Amino acid sequence: MAVYALTGFSLVSLLSFGYLSWDWMKPSLVADVATDPMEKSLSPAFARPPHIIFILTDDQGYHDVGYHGSDIQTPTLDRLAAEGVKLENYYIQPICTPSRSQLITGRYQIHTGLQHSIIRPRQPNCLPLDQITLPQKLQEAGYSTHMVGKWHLGFYKKECLPTRRGFDTFLGSLTGNVDYYTYDNCDGPGVCGYDLHEGEDVAWDQSGKYSTFLYTQRVSKILASHNPKEPIFIYVAFQAVHTPLQSPKEYIYRYRSMGNVARRKYAAMVTCMDEAVKNITWALKKYGYYDNSVIVFSTDNGGQTFSGGSNWPLRGRKGTYWEGGVRGIGFVHSPLIKRKRRTSWALVHITDWYPTLVSLAGGNLSNVPDLDGYNVWPAISEGKDSPRTEILHNIDPLYNHAKYGSLEDGFGIWNTAVQASIRVGEWKLLTGDPGYSDWIPPQTLTNFPGSWWNLERLTDGLRKSVWLFNITADPFERYDLSDQRPDVVRTLLTRLVHYNRTAIPVRYPAENPRAHPDFNGGAWGPWASEDDEEEWEGGREPLKTRNKKKKCKICKLRSFFRKLNTRLMSNRI
Repeated sequence: MAVYALTGFSLVSLLSFGYLSWDWMKPSLVADVATDPMEKSLSPAFARPPHIIFILTDDQGYHDVGYHGSDIQTPTLDRLAAEGVKLENYYIQPICTPSRSQLITGRYQIHTGLQHSIIRPRQPNCLPLDQITLPQKLQEAGYSTHMVGKWHLGFYKKECLPTRRGFDTFLGSLTGNVDYYTYDNCDGPGVCGYDLHEGEDVAWDQSGKYSTFLYTQRVSKILASHNPKEPIFIYVAFQAVHTPLQSPKEYIYRYRSMGNVARRKYAAMVTCMDEAVKNITWALKKYGYYDNSVIVFSTDNGGQTFSGGSNWPLRGRKGTYWEGGVRGIGFVHSPLIKRKRRTSWALVHITDWYPTLVSLAGGNLSNVPDLDGYNVWPAISEGKDSPRTEILHNIDPLYNHAKYGSLEDGFGIWNTAVQASIRVGEWKLLTGDPGYSDWIPPQTLTNFPGSWWNLERLTDGLRKSVWLFNITADPFERYDLSDQRPDVVRTLLTRLVHYNRTAIPVRYPAENPRAHPDFNGGAWGPWASEDDEEEWEGGREPLKTRNKKKKCKICKLRSFFRKLNTRLMSNRI
């Protein structure tokens, strides 16, 4: 078992943060429940389809909400969660694209080919076009569908855009992160472009408006112009609180006593986003939607601890398969919930929103078989057991293999060098390299990171490739039980083998120079023509084109700039 240096944090210190008062030891609610696939298509009976508002925040840490004991002010989120149902056994993915793809498709990323990393701006890649999306299903059910905010599911050709994937309208960015005011995004030195789009056009005229304000105003405008007697779905994917750390000054001033500068700016962005949610809720009430609405709030992944976020007391951060990377903030607020004002420990995953929301809408799931998500509305609204008993966090065959992993360590059935993670019941297994593994307390001191931070660092166990935790009894992942319970390890490895047999090849093509904004009017946007052919060849080959002449010109330009840069660097030296 790994040895941890815990000299700085006693039982008293944990109590002072308020975490041991949480009911972490409550028995799992997912044991002995039915898993009949037919349960996925059950629809609750409503007088009329509810309005659905799905709010997704970006890089908000598990600790960074008031009701988790945070030093950041989130009065709106606290109130909405308190009046609804808090989801304290809720899981997301460790990075942006995977969470968004699983929300939109209801499928694990191994079943869409997006199991490695994110979709990068210059890749000829997007959410597979054969996938029937959540907004498409809601359109079938008679909903008006709108998206505001960050897409990050690919855009190399027009068929990939939000307005081609089920949304009637779209205002937002296509890439992973942009400046909050100028909407510029650089994918490496000199590869910069504008990224704010209205529908399928570049929204040049909106530059200069802080994105959180802009997106909130758009939601209010949509609600004001729509008939509340007709069902509406609005997907609000805030850019906040992803880097760059930018906020209006009036919000930063509230945290002027906070010593850590990154944490101060980050806190300001969270509070600004909280007020945006308040304004959205107010608009729902003002325009007559609220009484028949369902508001879902979710984070997309764990917080980035080196950019002001905090997942304390969970282990790890964004980009890892430790709980700090995959356990999310989630709650549902709705007048339609039968058992309100409570905390649910039912196991819920981000894939579950697809069948849950389609069922709420009275939609038909018969033409989308083999979903990985479940209808969890009875668990949320009535307090029933969750139909979910396990979660495949991921299997990534392309991620750097762990140095000390082997097939032998995996009982001859699984190569433990491969990055993978799964939860079955109360057990969680990780193999390969699960990512940065420290416990990082809230960054409230000026000298963070400093000596006190090191008190919670992992000091041993780096020569491992298998970890096992009873995540119900040990949500902080401090006690590795892989040596004590090889029987459980083998059982969970068998489940990984099962899932791996259903995985499709990874879609992670090489970047294409034609995507450069300089060749597209200075903005990020679709660049592949209808004549382009995709040749994945294992999922890693670049898109090839019949337009040899055009491609050749771009190659010559790229070669010219490379030679020019080399000469300039030589002159500097």
